[in-house]
Amino acid sequence: MEQAYRQILYHQTSSQNQWEHPRILSLGGDHSIVLPILRALKTVYGPISVIHLDSHLDTWDPYEGYTGIVSDQSAITHGTFFWHASREGCISKGTSVHAGLRTKLFSPKDYEIDRDVVGFTLIEAQEIDEIGVNGIISKVKDAVGDTPAYLSIDIDVLDPSIAPATGTPESGGWTSRELKRFLKGLEGLNMVGADIVEVSPPYDTVAETTSVVAADLLVDILAGMTKKTGFEKVDNSKDEL
Repeated sequence: MEQAYRQILYHQTSSQNQWEHPRILSLGGDHSIVLPILRALKTVYGPISVIHLDSHLDTWDPYEGYTGIVSDQSAITHGTFFWHASREGCISKGTSVHAGLRTKLFSPKDYEIDRDVVGFTLIEAQEIDEIGVNGIISKVKDAVGDTPAYLSIDIDVLDPSIAPATGTPESGGWTSRELKRFLKGLEGLNMVGADIVEVSPPYDTVAETTSVVAADLLVDILAGMTKKTGFEKVDNSKDEL
């Protein structure tokens, strides 16, 4: 996967906003696909700011004993990939943000590793009731600034009453309207890639509500990307998604 994304990132672009490298949008599937994506992005941008929307941290240290005996293969999971990405220098510390968190913790050390080792700012799901969507947007923009940013959306950031088709649902999530408003507020950031992951269609309703909202979010991300001009202007280069 990493090699495939590297080839995509160095493909010649073809639109008028003068992006030197294509921006990428991925759909999944297991959240651990983000690790090879971040590795590939590092070859272009260096450490990148991550905007991570999820009910879970996904920064577990696999060697803390949470998941039993660890091998080289089992150390990388949908709950540990950001820890690995940080160790490999793929994530920009201090400019990366979690939002929508409401996970159960193994211990307070989970937050300590997340802040101090991996370098994320934490925004819990309940904060949207206190400061509103605009307040969440402001926190994210203040952290990210003009740095190259990657948006990763785990569908379980939404409440399971809206998006039940996912592997690890947590109650008390955002609504689809809140998330769509949040994405609208990110317009203007230097977004170089994004994903929507952890959608599991076999668990969906007859009305396929999870797939419907995931597709709508995809359109919102694409719309936001097209409103941002290139971070680095290059003669005769164009933008491609």
